[in-house]
Amino acid sequence: MPEPTSLQPHKKASRIAVVGSVLYFLGLLYLFFFSIKLMSTAFRMGGLGIAEQLLNMAADPVAGLFIGFLATSLIQSSSTTTSLIVTMVAGDILTVGAAVPMLMGANIGTTTTNTLVSLGHITRPAEFKRAFAASTVHDFFNVLAAMVILPLEIFFHPVEKMATFMEGIFAGAGGMSLFDPLDAVVGPLVDLVSDALPAGLPLIGIALVVLFISLRRLMLFMRGVFLERMASLFDRVLFRNDATSFGLGIVATAAVQSSSATTSLVVPLAGTGALSLRQIFPYTLGANIGTTITAILASMSTGEPAAVVVGLAHFSFNILGIAIFYPLRAIPIWMAQKLGAYAARTKVSSARVMGAYVALHIIPIIYFIL
Repeated sequence: MPEPTSLQPHKKASRIAVVGSVLYFLGLLYLFFFSIKLMSTAFRMGGLGIAEQLLNMAADPVAGLFIGFLATSLIQSSSTTTSLIVTMVAGDILTVGAAVPMLMGANIGTTTTNTLVSLGHITRPAEFKRAFAASTVHDFFNVLAAMVILPLEIFFHPVEKMATFMEGIFAGAGGMSLFDPLDAVVGPLVDLVSDALPAGLPLIGIALVVLFISLRRLMLFMRGVFLERMASLFDRVLFRNDATSFGLGIVATAAVQSSSATTSLVVPLAGTGALSLRQIFPYTLGANIGTTITAILASMSTGEPAAVVVGLAHFSFNILGIAIFYPLRAIPIWMAQKLGAYAARTKVSSARVMGAYVALHIIPIIYFIL
C-alpha cells in the first residue's frame, strides 16, 4: 500500500536534514584537520632549521632525549623529526647509539597538539576533565616508556639490538613513498594560505583560531543527535575492544602519517563522553606504531644499513614500551585521570597545570644553556 502523500514531504525533508548534517560534520572535520596541518606547516617553517641544529647537539643520552623532545615540539611532527634523524645517520652525522634516545624524545614531543585540543573544553569542567585526561594519557605512556627503557638502552641496548635483528630480515628492501590522504585533501588549502602568509606566527594564529572554532562546533554537534546515533558505532565497532582500538590507531596514523591528527581527533570524543579513557589508551598505542612507518620507509630509501636500523629502532622502542606498559596500563591511565581531575578542579589549578606544561618545554632549553 503506497504511503500517504502527506508523509512523503516529511520523509524527503528528513533525508535532506540527514545529508545536511553529514556535510556539516565533514566540513567541520575538514577545518579541524586543516588547522592541525596548517599548524604543523607553520611550526616547520619557523622551527625546522632550529630542529636540525638541535639534532646536531647530542652529547649524551639524556641530551639526546631532550633534543628529540624539543625538535618535535618545535615542528609538531615526530615523523619529520625521525626522518631527519634517519638522514643524519645515513650521512654519518649521528651514530645509531646517539639517535635512539632522540627517537624516544620525539615520541614525547608529538603530543602537544592533543593538549591544545583539550583546551576547547576548558569552560566545561566535567568535559575538560575527560578531555585533558585523554590528551595526557599519551604523554604519560611515552614518558614512562622512556624512563624505563632509556636506562636499559644505555647499559644493554635492547632497542638497538632488536632493530639490528630486524634490519637483517629487511636487508635489501627498497624504499617507497606512502600516499598521504590527509595532505591530499587539506594540503592545497594549506599551501594556498601558507603562500599568502609566508610567516610562522600569523599562520599559527590562523591555525589556532580555526582549530578552536571548528572544535567548538564539532563539540556542539556531537552533543546533539549525532552523538546519540554514533555512540553505538564507537562502542560496538571502532572501539569495541583493545585489539580493535589498537588496530584502528595503527591504520589511521599510518594512512595520514600524523599521530598528532589521529590522537587529537579522539580528544573531543572523550570530552563529550563518547569514548572512555580505557578505550582511548590502546588507540594511542596503535598511533605510536603507525607513526613509525614514515621513518622506516625513509630509512629504506637511503640504502644505508645504519639508517634502516634507526628507522626500525623507533618501532622497536614502541613495541618494548607497549610490552611493558600495556599490562601495566592502569598506571598511565590512573595518572592521566588524576591530572585531568586536578586540571578541571578550579581556574587556578588549570593555570598551574598549563604553567607546568609550558615549563616542561622550557626546562630542556635551560639544560642546554647550562
